[in-house]
Amino acid sequence: MLINLKENAKVRAKNVARCKERGIVLPTFKNMIDPSTVPAPIKKKLKTTGLWDVDPVNLFRITWHNEPVEQGGGFGKVNYIEIPREITGTKARIIALAGKWFPCGVHKVGATYSCLAPALVTGNFDSMEQAAVWPSTGNYCRGGAYNSRLLACKGIAILPAEMSKERFDWLKSMADETIATPGCESNVKEIFDKCHELDETRGKHIVIFNQFEQFENYLWHYKVTGSAFLEVAKELKIKAENVRAYASSTGSGGTLAAGDHLKDVYPNIKIGAGEAKQCPTLLRNGFGGHRIEGIGDKHVPWIHNVKNTDMICSIDDQDCMDIYRLFNEPDGIEYLKSIGLKDKDIANLQLFGISGIGNMLSAIKMAKYYEMEEDDVVFTVLTDSSVMYKSRLLELDDQQGKFNPVEAARVHSGALLHQGIDNALELGYYDRLRIHNLKYYTWVEQQGKTYDELNEQWYNRNYWKQIPAMADKIDKLIDKFNADVAK
Repeated sequence: MLINLKENAKVRAKNVARCKERGIVLPTFKNMIDPSTVPAPIKKKLKTTGLWDVDPVNLFRITWHNEPVEQGGGFGKVNYIEIPREITGTKARIIALAGKWFPCGVHKVGATYSCLAPALVTGNFDSMEQAAVWPSTGNYCRGGAYNSRLLACKGIAILPAEMSKERFDWLKSMADETIATPGCESNVKEIFDKCHELDETRGKHIVIFNQFEQFENYLWHYKVTGSAFLEVAKELKIKAENVRAYASSTGSGGTLAAGDHLKDVYPNIKIGAGEAKQCPTLLRNGFGGHRIEGIGDKHVPWIHNVKNTDMICSIDDQDCMDIYRLFNEPDGIEYLKSIGLKDKDIANLQLFGISGIGNMLSAIKMAKYYEMEEDDVVFTVLTDSSVMYKSRLLELDDQQGKFNPVEAARVHSGALLHQGIDNALELGYYDRLRIHNLKYYTWVEQQGKTYDELNEQWYNRNYWKQIPAMADKIDKLIDKFNADVAK
């Protein structure tokens, strides 16, 4: 079974006792997809709870439907923006979900909950005796540390040493332990090596929730993020033939699963996987370091459904850093006002983190590559926001000099309006197979998967289809667990 739902009654009873003691109620997939189903007492308590507060009631804010406020607030429509054409330079509409309005400001809080909750309700994780380990290139360990605190268990965050200062500062107060591994965003193997070391030295005292192989991560994005996009399409009355593309960085492979959901509804949609040009693993079997924090590389995630991917978009990390400055420096904002951006659009610039900018650039490439027209739509995701990267502005001042109006015009013209279709590859059957085959070197040779499992992913037509159905099974287990807690 791709997700372990076999119950350990003894450990499960301990987890029930811990949640009863702490007053913890767990949301279901149904609650996360449609928060109108959230019980009224929980909605009432949320009205007096801050978005980032360490309170288990915030588990019910693991949804794209939060009211976009920092304190209190209820539920509403899906949080999304349409990125102005003055920014994108495309005929097509580019629409992005906004991750800022999740607890702790990142959509990865959903993927980590989806990994931890099934393990709790089945007893495959002991909340009293074990620590949850969150190997990450940035946001996943933040979401995992946060959910660990909410679920009254220990959390260990693992992330590369060169991630932003803001991440490490926040983790000091949230994670029980933070481990910095060598290198930057693209040094994923070093993270895996640390996991092996922890497994050997701490064994039964930890459970490692590796986002790159946990199908619960895929499941959450397929069901929750995918459903959010469908709601937006319905709200905006977008015709099926105009839902043309979905763009997301490869990352752990999780967010790409929303594209799989969209493709099940809109069979002609194109799914684009983004990566850094400085580390073109999918595009050229390449390697290297880069600065687009949160997207990971140098391997193909186990949970990336490569057979469903239609395009690779490699994005220059310098473009991402320049646009981040354009969106956050005073001279950049003044320039954008001068070209006609409205106050609301200026305010929305704070919704873009660096990887969100990368996703936008992938969406622009896809819109231009497929020569999309005014009614066509590309969906994408802003995974976090600008708040976790402000220290990068000072670093860029030191490296490149102060940002000024001339730089603003240059970045807008070059990195945005003239973003081209270079370093993009539309995938044929054997291109996809080439990328899929790269999984062998990481997952079979290094991480203990089998040759037969790898072939199952490619040749078994039902392999990926069986995962979404598991949400209903998990919901039944969560409902039963909550009922036992309430006794």
